[in-house]
Amino acid sequence: MINLLICFSSQTFDKILIANRGEIALHLPQHTIIYTHINTIHDEAVCVGSAPTSKSYLNMDAIMDAIRVTGAQAVHPGYGFLSENKDFAKRLAAEGVTFIGPDTHAILAMGDKIESKLIAKAAKVNTIPGFDGVVKTAEEAVKIAQDIGYPVMIKASAGGGGKGMRIAWNDEETREGFRFSSQEAESSFGDDRLLIEKYIDNPRHIEIQVLADKHGNALWLNERECSIQRRNQKVVEEAPSTFLDQDTRQAMGEQAVQLAKAVQYSSAGTVEFLVDSKKNFYFLEMNTRLQVEHPITECITGLDLVEQMIRVAKGYRLQHKQEDIPINGWAIESRIYAEDPYKSFGLPSIGRLSEYQEPLNLKNVSVRVDSGIEEGSDISIYYDPMISKLVTYGATRGEALARMEDALDNYVIRGVTHNISLLREIITHPRFISGDISTNFLPEVYPDGFKGHQLEAGKRRELLASAAALYVTVQLRSQKVLSPTPVERSHWELCVQLGEGCYAVEVVKSGNVYNVEVDGGTVEVSGQWNLASPLLPLSINGTQRMLQVNANTYTHNLGFFGVLSKLAAQLNSYMPEKVPEDTSSILRSPMPGTVVAMSVKPGDTVAEGQEICVIEAMKMQNSLTAVKQAKVKSVQCKPGETVGEGDLLVELE
Repeated sequence: MINLLICFSSQTFDKILIANRGEIALHLPQHTIIYTHINTIHDEAVCVGSAPTSKSYLNMDAIMDAIRVTGAQAVHPGYGFLSENKDFAKRLAAEGVTFIGPDTHAILAMGDKIESKLIAKAAKVNTIPGFDGVVKTAEEAVKIAQDIGYPVMIKASAGGGGKGMRIAWNDEETREGFRFSSQEAESSFGDDRLLIEKYIDNPRHIEIQVLADKHGNALWLNERECSIQRRNQKVVEEAPSTFLDQDTRQAMGEQAVQLAKAVQYSSAGTVEFLVDSKKNFYFLEMNTRLQVEHPITECITGLDLVEQMIRVAKGYRLQHKQEDIPINGWAIESRIYAEDPYKSFGLPSIGRLSEYQEPLNLKNVSVRVDSGIEEGSDISIYYDPMISKLVTYGATRGEALARMEDALDNYVIRGVTHNISLLREIITHPRFISGDISTNFLPEVYPDGFKGHQLEAGKRRELLASAAALYVTVQLRSQKVLSPTPVERSHWELCVQLGEGCYAVEVVKSGNVYNVEVDGGTVEVSGQWNLASPLLPLSINGTQRMLQVNANTYTHNLGFFGVLSKLAAQLNSYMPEKVPEDTSSILRSPMPGTVVAMSVKPGDTVAEGQEICVIEAMKMQNSLTAVKQAKVKSVQCKPGETVGEGDLLVELE
C-alpha cells in the first residue's frame, strides 16, 4: 500500500504521498504533524501491486498512477525502493510533483559509486584506493583485484544497505563475489554495475548527517557510529561515537559538507566514512535519502529531519547555523529483525506475529519504537526482515545503554524468530561498553557464531529458581480452578530443564515468597505473579528481573526453561532420544526463500565446497554448498520455486 498525508496549510503541501511501506511509511506522518498541520494520518492508502517489489514498490508506473488519482503534490520516498532512483525523480518533476529529497543531478552523481568517488576526490574528500571505473567481467575483476592487492571490496555501483557487497581475499573469492554482487545489485536496484576498491581491514563505519537547502547553505549534524554489522548491514547504531575527538569530528563534518556543496545538494543526506585505528577516515558513499538510523541524530540534536526535508523541498532556507548544532546526551538504536541470530548472526525468519508488545510503558525511560507491524501481521520473504527500530536516549552513554537493556527485556515478540538475544549480548558485552568496536566486532567476539548467553553459576541458579517458582504458581492456580477444595501444599520437588541439563530443585512457599534450593544454593523469589501478562517482573534475592511467559516455556533473554515434576523427570529418562539427521548426504534450505539458481543436476559429481544452489530471501542471496565430494542423486526444486526452512533441496549419494 502507498500511504498519503492530507495537509492543511497554504505554506506547505496539501497532500504528500509516501512511496514506501512498513515503519517508515507509518512513522513519517508522526514527524510531519509538527510542521505540515496534518489533520489525520493516512487519509488515503493506494494499492500499487502484489508483494514482489518489482510489481509494487519499484513499479514506477503504478506509483505515478497513484499520484495522479490522489492529486498528491509531493512525494516522500522514505528509504530503499525508489528513494535514490534518478528516473523516478525525473518523472515526478515532469509531472510537476515535488520530490522530497535532493535534486536529480545530486541523486545521479552520488547514486553512482564510481562517479561519486571521482567527485569526492575533486572536492578534496579523502577516498579509498581502488579502480575508478566499471568492472565488466569476473576475469577483469580478478586482474583489478590483483593490481590493488588483496583484500578487496566488490560492491554495487548503485544502491546501498549492504546489498551487492562482497569481500574477497583471493582470486576465487573475487570471481564468486563478482557473480553474487552483480546478481544482488540487479535484483535490488535494477543495475548490475560493480566497482572494486581496497578493503580496509578492521575499520569503524562512521557516518555524518548533512542537511542542505536550495540557497547554498549546508550543515553537518554530527556523526553516527554504525560499526556493529552483519553481512555489511547495520545492527546497532549510536550517536555520538565514542571514538571521535572534536578535531576529527569537525574534519569529517567539513569534508561531508564540501561534498554536499560540490553536487549542489539540497535535503537531508548522509556521507559515510570508514575510519581506521589512527582516525584516518575515507569516503565510502553518500546516501541521498533519509537513513534508517536517523532517529538517533534527532535525539542528540533536537532537530526533526523529516520536517527539515519538507521545508527544504518547499524552498525554505535552513533555520540554523553550524554553531547552533549541539550534541545533547546519547542515543542508541537497535534494529529488531525477524532473523535467527544463531544462524550466521541472522538468517531470515517468516511467520505471523502471534503476540507483539512494544516496550513503551517503562517508567522513567526514554524509549522510541518505529515499527510498521502489529499483532497478527505477517512477516514474508519479499521484504527486508526489520520488524522495528528500538531507540533509547540518556544524558550519558551508560544511561542510554541501561535503558536499552531494559527495553529489550520488555519487548515481546512471538510467532517469528528474532534477534533480541543477540542485541542484548552486544550492548552488554565489555568490548562494546568500552567502545572497542569495529565492523568485525561480531566475528571477532563470536568466532564460532552466536551461541547465546553463557550463564555463570550465580545467574544460572537465579534463573532456575525463578522458573521453578513460576511453575509452582501456575500449578496452584490450576488447582484452584479444577478443585473446589484444593490440598494445601508448601513443598515441591521438581526438575528444571535448561539447555541439555536437568537440575533438581526443591521449592518451599511462604505467602508470595518462594525459597528455592537449587544447584548448591538457596534463592528467594517473590513477585505479584500476574500470569495473564507475557511479562513477569520478579524480585530474585532482592534484585529485579524480567521474565517472559509463553505457555509452558519460561524465557528470559538469557535462557529458555522447561519444568517437570520429579516423577515426570524420572519417566522422561526412559524416552528414546531423537537421533540427529545425517545431513552429509542431503541439502536442506536453512531459511525460507526463493530458489534463484540450481547449479547441479542428477548424476553430476560435486566437490566439497562446490556451489549447489542459490537461495534469495529478503533481498539477500545465499550460496549453499556441498559438505563433501559426492554424486547428485536427486534435485527436489528448480529456479523460481519458493522453499521453506528445512525443505529438502538436493540429495547426494
